[in-house]
Amino acid sequence: MLTDSEAAVAREVLIHGPLSRSALATRLHLSPASLTRLTRPLLDAGLLVERDDDGGGPGSVGRPSRPLDLSPTAGTFVGVKLTGERLYLVTTDMRAQVIAAHESALADTSPDAVATTIAGLVEAVSGVRGVGVALGGHVQGGVALDAPFLEWRNVPFAEMLAERLGIPVALENDVVALTDAERWFGVGRGIPGFAVVTIGAGVGLGLVVEGRTVRSPDAAHGTVGHLPLLADGPTCPQGHRGCADALLTTGALTARVSRDLGRTGGADDVFSLARDGEPTARAAIDDAGEALGILCALAANLSLQADIVLAGEATAIVDLARDRVDEALARVRPGGSTPVRVHVDRAGFSAWARGAAAVAIQAEMGRIPQTR
Repeated sequence: MLTDSEAAVAREVLIHGPLSRSALATRLHLSPASLTRLTRPLLDAGLLVERDDDGGGPGSVGRPSRPLDLSPTAGTFVGVKLTGERLYLVTTDMRAQVIAAHESALADTSPDAVATTIAGLVEAVSGVRGVGVALGGHVQGGVALDAPFLEWRNVPFAEMLAERLGIPVALENDVVALTDAERWFGVGRGIPGFAVVTIGAGVGLGLVVEGRTVRSPDAAHGTVGHLPLLADGPTCPQGHRGCADALLTTGALTARVSRDLGRTGGADDVFSLARDGEPTARAAIDDAGEALGILCALAANLSLQADIVLAGEATAIVDLARDRVDEALARVRPGGSTPVRVHVDRAGFSAWARGAAAVAIQAEMGRIPQTR
């Protein structure tokens, strides 16, 4: 297995490469001798390659530099995001750049059926080096201890899928996986610390501090879902008035507007009605915008991270009610503190699947053997 120092070298090239040895040594505060020692197993394993020198530029002197980069044959990865109803799959390279995407309904959400479905899709892709699966719930050691949307309890899903495929499988909570992807390759890339707020079927919170994703079992429990945001807001199914779940989830928005209008519809219908100025939908979106601004301000205040990455299928709220979001942010954020910057990832479920691929990539990096 790679040492922590070797893994740090690999991650730096993965995220920022190609890099010259001098630039890489400077970034990691390493001596040239230490860098040579640390890169040797990565080159021997075929993860890194030396690119041809570009000539060093006008006026360059000394020994030509051969930048280090990922090998073109480093491998293909598959990321899968599971909801209670659908499967979202992406095929990526080792930088989690999406090569192909697939989406389909889950006719049967039993663990065996889902594993068989995923295996069939993965087997159709050549050269897959690892698979990552992300789902809502409590995940530990490749086991879905509690995945409420799928109604799974104590399911060793990573092992089940790995047995079918014969390649490594990583299982992770979906918010944690998404946070990893945003940190490495997404809209949070280059930001040393930020909070991820997800709004969709549920409300979630992820956190990056000093370049590291915070991992905690509590990430699985939607701890911000019942945070009170509006004292006179609607109630959630658990009876909490004005909480995040009651105001920001697609289910809550749909239920509120459908009830008031006397007809059924989905979240996209709510957003479309709000754009057209329909009063009931507009009121629901305005309340959601205020709640979102409060939630983002609280996330920044409590985490001490001024950057917020917003993701999920309900991000249209910020576009439809930006004034409400900004007003609430300014009201709740203490005066004199760093202004909160909201970065919106509008990639939808493909971002979540890409997060699962990022988890598989990270796991693969940890499996590269030492050569000494």
